[in-house]
Amino acid sequence: MTGLAGFTDNPFRVRSDLVRAATALVQPLGVYRSPANARVKLFPSTAAAFDDVAAQLEGFARPLWAVQALIGDDGGIATGEAHNWIQGIQAGVDPSSSEYWGDVGAFDQRMVEMESIAFALLTAPDAMMRLLGQESKLNLTNWLRQINHAMPRNNWRWFRILVNLALVKVLEVPKDELSHMVDEDFAVLDGFYIGQGWSSDGIWGDERKQADYYSGSFAIQFAQLLYIRFSQEDEERVQKYRQQAAEFASQYWRYFDANGAAIPFGRSMTYRFAFGAFWAALALVDVPLIGPVGSLGSIKGMLLRHLRWWSKKPEIFNSDGTMNIGFAYPNMYVCEDYNSRQSVYWCLKSFIVLGLPEGHHFWTCEEEPHPMAKLSMNKQLQFKAREAKYGKFAYSSAFGFSVPSGPELHQLAPDSTLAITLDDGESWRVRWQPFNVRLQTVLVCSQGDSHKVPAISSVWRPFKQLNVEIETILVPLTPHFQGWHIRLHKVTGLGCLSAIPWSDGIQLVDASFAISALSATGYHIPREASGDRMNGCFSDSSGILIMSQAGCSGAVQITPDAAATGLTAEAKVKGESLLIEADPNTNLITQRTFIPSIKYSIGSTRLKEPEMGTEPIIFATGVFGVSSENMDHGEMKEMWKKRPTQIKIGTTSEDALEVS
Repeated sequence: MTGLAGFTDNPFRVRSDLVRAATALVQPLGVYRSPANARVKLFPSTAAAFDDVAAQLEGFARPLWAVQALIGDDGGIATGEAHNWIQGIQAGVDPSSSEYWGDVGAFDQRMVEMESIAFALLTAPDAMMRLLGQESKLNLTNWLRQINHAMPRNNWRWFRILVNLALVKVLEVPKDELSHMVDEDFAVLDGFYIGQGWSSDGIWGDERKQADYYSGSFAIQFAQLLYIRFSQEDEERVQKYRQQAAEFASQYWRYFDANGAAIPFGRSMTYRFAFGAFWAALALVDVPLIGPVGSLGSIKGMLLRHLRWWSKKPEIFNSDGTMNIGFAYPNMYVCEDYNSRQSVYWCLKSFIVLGLPEGHHFWTCEEEPHPMAKLSMNKQLQFKAREAKYGKFAYSSAFGFSVPSGPELHQLAPDSTLAITLDDGESWRVRWQPFNVRLQTVLVCSQGDSHKVPAISSVWRPFKQLNVEIETILVPLTPHFQGWHIRLHKVTGLGCLSAIPWSDGIQLVDASFAISALSATGYHIPREASGDRMNGCFSDSSGILIMSQAGCSGAVQITPDAAATGLTAEAKVKGESLLIEADPNTNLITQRTFIPSIKYSIGSTRLKEPEMGTEPIIFATGVFGVSSENMDHGEMKEMWKKRPTQIKIGTTSEDALEVS
C-alpha cells in the first residue's frame, strides 16, 4: 500500500476535499478502538512518558479536531460513525466503566487531551448534548472539572481556559465557580507575551527562552483564535487577541515556502501538518489582517498549499493507513518522550477550518499565491536533541534539520551548526544556548554596488568549565549573493587549553545544510565528482559542494582580512573540506544525507604559544543552500560560482564588517 487513499491522492482545493482527507485519516483508527470506543491503541505500540491509559485517550480525543467532518452543516450527526465517538465519551467519563479515562492528577497528560473534547463541545453543543444522557453529562462535567488541579506554567494554561469555557457555555457550570481559575490562567499567559504577536512557551527569561510552533499553530496563537470564536462577549480581550493574531500572521507566513513546506525547527515535529493550524483557525474568525497575508484568499493559499505538500509524503503512513511517528518518513529519532503512537493525530488541528460551511467565502474565494511568488528575487524579504531543534544557525523548509543518533560526528549529523572537539573527535560539543544576542549592520558589496544588510551576532561557550568563547556573526547575503550566507567566528580564551594534558588541539566543524545523498534514480551520488556532472560531491582546497535530486548544499572557506584590527596572520586559521556522511534516518526530510562542511584545526603545539592567551582566532565560512524546486542544476551551479570571497573587519562599531 502506498500512501493513504483520500489524503495522498487529494488535490486539497475545495471543502469536500478536506472532508474526504479528514475522514481518511480517522477511519483507520476504527479497528484499534476498545469495545466501548473510549480508547484507541495502535499496534505495534511504543511507550510514552505518561501512563498508557492517557496514551489511549490521545487516540480517542485528538481525532475530535476533525469533528466537523462528522457533524453535518445543519448541526446534526452526519454519519453513524459519529455515534461511536459519543459512546466513547460516555464510557470514558464513567468511573464505573472499565474504559474510564482515569482521575486527573496534577500535571497530568489528560489535561492536554481535554482541549479537543472542549472544542467538540463548543463547536457542536446541540448535537453533542442531544446524544449524551443526563448521567453522562454529569460524568463529563465532573471529569472535565478535574483540569483545575496544579498544572505547568506553560501553554497548558490555554487548555484549561478552553475547558472551563466549555463547562460554562455548554455544560452549564456557574461561571463564578470557575472564574478565579480563569483569571489566574490569563494572568500567567499574559506574562508570556514578548511582542509582535509572539508569546513564549513559559516566562521568557535567563533560565528559559523558548518560542517555537507552540507559540503559534500548536498551542498559544491557535487557542487565542479559538477564544475569539467562542467568547465574543469578552470584548476587550478578544480585541487584544485579534490585534496579536494580525501581527503574528504578518510574520508567520515567512515560515512557509511557496510550495507549502514549513520550516521545521523545535520540538514535536511529528505533529506534521499541525504547522498549518494557525491558518485554519485564522480563517474561522474576523481579524483585521495586515499585508502581505491580507485576505481570506491568502489564508486559504497558506493552508491548502501546506496540506498539498504533505499529500506528497506517502511514507508518513503505515500499511494499515495509520500515521507513524516521524516527519517525512517514519523516524523514532525525532520522537519526544511524550509521543505515543496516537500523539501524531494533533495534526488534525489544521482541519478545524471545516467549521466553515460550504457556502462560506473561504471556500468560494480564489486561492492567492504565496507572498514571495509576487515578488522578484531582488525584493525578497530541556527536550530531546535540544541542540538540533533550537540551536542551529539556520533552519530550512527544503532541507529540514537533523537529529543525533549517537556521539560520533556522523551520528551527531551536525548540519547548519558549529561542532567542536578537544580530543581529536572522541567527543564533540555542538552549539547550544547562545547569549549576548544582538543585531548589527554589515556592508555587502556586489558588482560595484554597496548595500547595508542586517546581521545577527551571538556568543557560545562550549565548555562550562573553560573560558573558551565563540562569537559568531551571521550575515544573510540574498539577493546580493543568491543562496549564500556568511558565518564569521571569533574564538577567544584559548590560553586555558594549554594546561590540559590530554588535549590534542582543537577541531571545529562548520557545516552547511544536510542534503539528500541520492540521485533521482535512487543511487548514491558520487563522493568524488568533476566536470559537468549534475549529481555528486565537488570539492577542492577551499570548499565543497553537493548536488543531488534535492538541490545544492555547500560550504567554502573565506579568509578574513584582519589587518585593520592589528591582528597578526597567526590569528587566522585555515580549514579543509569535509564530507560528513550522516547516519541514516537522522534528517527529518530525507533518510540518507551528506553534510558538506569545513573543518578548522588548531594543533596542540600552537595552543601553547603565548599569544593564544590574548589573541582571538578568526575564521569565516560561506554557506550555500538552494532547493531544486523550480530551479535546474545549471542555474544552481552558476549561483555557487558567484560567491563572496572576502570579509574585511573594520574598527568602527557601525559597518564593522564588509563582505564582498
